[in-house]
Amino acid sequence: MIDGTFPDRPHRAMWLIWLLLFVGLPMAVAGWESRPRAGDEAAQGRRLTAVAAARQRRPATPPPAVEPVAIFALGPEQARDLNAQIPFSRDPNPSARPFLFRGSETDLARATDCLAAAQLYEAGDDAVGEQAVAQVVLNRVRHPAFPKTVCGVVFQGQERTTGCQFTFTCDGALARTPSTSAWARAREIARGALAGKVFKAVGYATHYHTDWVVPYWSGSLDKITAVGTHLFFRWRGWWGTPPAFRLGEAGGEPLIARIARLSAAHQGLPGSGLPGMPPVLATEAAAALAARPERAIGSDSLGKTIGGVRLIAIAPGGRSFLVELNRSSPPESWPALAETFCAGRPECRIMGWRGGAVPTGLPLNDAQLEAMSFAYIHYVGNGLQRALWNCSQFPRPTKAECMRQRVPTVTPASPPAAVIVPSLDGVRRKERFETVRIAPPPPAAPPIVTPKVTPVTPSGS
Repeated sequence: MIDGTFPDRPHRAMWLIWLLLFVGLPMAVAGWESRPRAGDEAAQGRRLTAVAAARQRRPATPPPAVEPVAIFALGPEQARDLNAQIPFSRDPNPSARPFLFRGSETDLARATDCLAAAQLYEAGDDAVGEQAVAQVVLNRVRHPAFPKTVCGVVFQGQERTTGCQFTFTCDGALARTPSTSAWARAREIARGALAGKVFKAVGYATHYHTDWVVPYWSGSLDKITAVGTHLFFRWRGWWGTPPAFRLGEAGGEPLIARIARLSAAHQGLPGSGLPGMPPVLATEAAAALAARPERAIGSDSLGKTIGGVRLIAIAPGGRSFLVELNRSSPPESWPALAETFCAGRPECRIMGWRGGAVPTGLPLNDAQLEAMSFAYIHYVGNGLQRALWNCSQFPRPTKAECMRQRVPTVTPASPPAAVIVPSLDGVRRKERFETVRIAPPPPAAPPIVTPKVTPVTPSGS
């Protein structure tokens, strides 16, 4: 075929054979390999369904309403039977995207401690349960139906006596002080979650409950997984799909006075249970102090005498110092501690005790707070600066220089009885979550049957 014409007839058959061998056969093989196998057709169908769901447009209707938690008045065994009858969703359960907190350092510190409090008081000192709770909180932050800050999500509805979103925020559980080690573990888990660590098992769940209670919403949401004795749910339709979780945190994490005794990041507010340090206008003294070269004070300084006082502990973040005050030093000299510990630090706290009653770390209990002799705080970012004394120990000429004394919290000897919500007949309050130790999910799913229990209809509806 050098001249571009067909070969003679005797050779034409051979030419066609070679053409089939070198061109047709590879094409045929490629076509055979590309044929869908029986097992692949179902997987491809699921992928197409997931893609179609992801491309759905946001509904014109607003996000689902987030109501106070209310629970049907069922015994534990009845509740378990009913929960077992509610089938798990057959739809895909994709893991959530990593959550990367992008707020300021101060906002991150506040978010970390709000998240740690939710984990610890909801799931107890259990790493698996705490990770599951943390993922639900961050899923809510991303969803348009909930507040756009971590602290806002955790403490949503805290002003109610019943029906808050997380029961520990309104049932008195915060009166209990966790151990230092448990609090440290919770904060470490929270930091990981805010830095992108994902707890895949719960996917995009926004709700959960233990298997011995039945919230009124359990039949209207998709049950997607179980983690130990906890069941996790997400909204049905578009509002439960990944595209609905596209928002990020709004920044400006609020100060939560009720966890200030656990968290240095939430200190300095009236009603916080710590010495009252109301914000004041920024002063040249605070700004000038923060502008000085920072003195290196690390763990190697613990137990040493610095600036006339002994350093006992440094709170996480290196912005709060717990010190033992010299018995011979006059109270008027204590503000000079700020020059030693707070120079070069835009945010700084000093908490001082006389004698051997100095705590070795946070959180602080009521007795330690009451025994505190002196406190100093400044935060140049919002103009906060105060030096306060315990006036029951060291009287001052003006009340403005006195710490606010705490009112002791009375802890009941036994758990309170279930509270009946007046507006919902036959409904009682959610039981404590943190009394349950969460373990890995069981290997087998419950049988798929349709529940036959009729929900209690709220009165007046």
